[in-house]
Amino acid sequence: MTTSTIGFPRIGKLRELKFATQKYFKQTINESDLRQVAADLRKEHLTLQQARGIDFIPSNDFSFYDQVLDAAVLFNIVPERYRELGLSELDTYFAQARGYQGDAGDVKALALKKWYNTNYHYLVPEIEPSTEIKLVGEKPFNEYEEAKALGIETKPTVIGPFTLLKLAKFTDERQPSAVASELAAVYKEWFARFNQLGADWVQLEEPSLVLDLTEEDKTLLQTLYTDLLAEKGALRVLVQTYFGDVRDVYTELLALDIDGLGLDFVEGKQSLALVQEHGFPADKTLFAGVVNGKNIWRNNYQETLKLVKQLRKKVEQIVLSTSCSLQLVPYTLENETALTDEQKAHLAFATEKLDELNELDTILEHGAQEALEANVDLFDGSRVQSDDTVRQQVADLTEDDFTRRPEAKERVGIQRDAFDLPLLPTTTIGSFPQTAEVRKNRSDFRKGEKSAAEYRKFNEQEIERVIRLQEEIGLDVLVHGECERNDMVEFFGENLDGFLFTEKAWVQSYGTRCVKPPIIWGDVKRREAITVDYSTYAQSLTNQIVKGMLTGPVTIFNWSFPREDLSVKDGIYQLALAIREEVLDLEAHGIKIIQIDEAALREKLPLRQTDWYSEYLDFAIPAFRLVHSGVQPQTQIHTHMCYSEFEDIIESIDAMDADVISFEASRSDLSLIDTLVDVEFQTQVGPGVYDIHSPRVPSQAEIERALETFVNKLPKENIWVNPDCGLKTRSIKETRPALENLVQAAKAIRKQV
Repeated sequence: MTTSTIGFPRIGKLRELKFATQKYFKQTINESDLRQVAADLRKEHLTLQQARGIDFIPSNDFSFYDQVLDAAVLFNIVPERYRELGLSELDTYFAQARGYQGDAGDVKALALKKWYNTNYHYLVPEIEPSTEIKLVGEKPFNEYEEAKALGIETKPTVIGPFTLLKLAKFTDERQPSAVASELAAVYKEWFARFNQLGADWVQLEEPSLVLDLTEEDKTLLQTLYTDLLAEKGALRVLVQTYFGDVRDVYTELLALDIDGLGLDFVEGKQSLALVQEHGFPADKTLFAGVVNGKNIWRNNYQETLKLVKQLRKKVEQIVLSTSCSLQLVPYTLENETALTDEQKAHLAFATEKLDELNELDTILEHGAQEALEANVDLFDGSRVQSDDTVRQQVADLTEDDFTRRPEAKERVGIQRDAFDLPLLPTTTIGSFPQTAEVRKNRSDFRKGEKSAAEYRKFNEQEIERVIRLQEEIGLDVLVHGECERNDMVEFFGENLDGFLFTEKAWVQSYGTRCVKPPIIWGDVKRREAITVDYSTYAQSLTNQIVKGMLTGPVTIFNWSFPREDLSVKDGIYQLALAIREEVLDLEAHGIKIIQIDEAALREKLPLRQTDWYSEYLDFAIPAFRLVHSGVQPQTQIHTHMCYSEFEDIIESIDAMDADVISFEASRSDLSLIDTLVDVEFQTQVGPGVYDIHSPRVPSQAEIERALETFVNKLPKENIWVNPDCGLKTRSIKETRPALENLVQAAKAIRKQV
């Protein structure tokens, strides 16, 4: 047997790519310097995989920002507004990713959306009527030759044509089929170039094949691949899927003239059954995704070996693979000095997953009984000691625990009388810029270089500065700025029982934004109050309302590495009970508005619609209600969601029974507003009026145009005015003018209506 990976983390062992890219943005290094860092990282990642025994190593899995954007740029799918800036090739690329505001012009970034059911975000390609699809880039070819010069034969990878069309947005009325032949032609050129370079295998990534597919989708797939494969030449073509199974097109895929098919046996519920029922051609190779590329627990060798033995009954040629790209897990355990050896024994990051593939291969081919026995010992059930009290609390939940009274319609009037806010009230999502001083204060305290009193004094001064800044700007509902929080999930995990934390286990969320997800190790409960102290201090500084800021249970769960020995439902309910205690504590201390962010609500939504309710929404939505159902009518509950496609679950979101919901809307051209109108959305809403993931500062006129759209379509009494997300990653010099423009725009529209 042989081994394969689909992709490897590109940020580097210690986030070298992030820091180099940020220096490039700040113009402290030049393009040549940045490209050298990238080349060094690629060399390190390739040689590491080779040294760890991987046979099929990908090239072109590296990206400066996003692999979908890379494919779009490669095939000349670049909107005219970015071309017209007249920037260099690299700066045009970054303008699409981040937006641009400077001497060359002022443009927003491309829309940012969640990558299927993960916390990674991709950029949405735009295909305009004037777009001429053609092969224009050299990146995949250069990176293949770069690897070959190191003595490493790679399988070049690229987002496949079907997935690229399904993810792209057409700016006119055309459907994907309109450009299918045009796109197939450029993939043929891609094939031809690799034939010339002497490549053996190439990998086309087609995760969209695991979605619910229509007859039109199947026709599109056939059109693309029948045409494309006719000219593959000597190349062996691998169609690689992940995040689910391909039940809708399994037999159709096997009928194509492909040489390999990559199937996910971790998340693909029907992958094994498909192989058993329909077989697998002897002349094709199955790339079997058996090592989980999304979670960080050790592989259970007994279970995997059992699976492979079942596959061998139907498949002659099997390659052991990761279930998806390893870019979704941290780089290595080697940097984790705080975790015990016992804890690390149960974990596998990207580097360790390479070892798992190699060990599984060795066990299957040569026995390697010692390695198998050591792995079996890890799964003897002794890792987690259950908390019987927590489990009983979950078991004892009744329908009343999920129901808030009185109903929302009655609460609206009670809260309006209590708060006396103006029409179109202004606020922010929660966090304020985390300056170098804020980060140093936190770091010094963690290292023991500052006392608890010194740490608190700094935070109180920072909170007062943020409160005064908001008062000067003229915001209506304030926040304390969250200077004490490193991350909206990690912060809460640190204050709950049941979590493990890492030092260097960073994962890319988008671009240069990396997160360090905590690990849910055991049963979860609240030890003591988490946010009450700083929230009440902030409220004491002003006569205006200051929101209490919490992260919701679904987001904490989805943005952590979850347990595999406990159901998703029970894991989320444990978190909901813990956050419920915090909500009631904030209310008891006089906090009148409490925001419970559920930014990642959609993230674990099954990719197939038939599974939405039975496997997720039937408990994820009630979990949010459980968190706030015990508060008084005059306490206003807010929530926030960002960078997902909410249109198809908008009625479920309304059923969360929050009083106010803020959405990301600015990068999606405010398309969500029409959906809110169509379903007669009842909850008050704050659609984001500008994109905080871009450094550009929106003008007052730009925000006024967005607000005009809102008030023309939605009941004006139901609209709040806010940015589309927290301001943590922005600078003060960007934040202040943007918020000033937001407030002035709200005042201007307030006068009009």
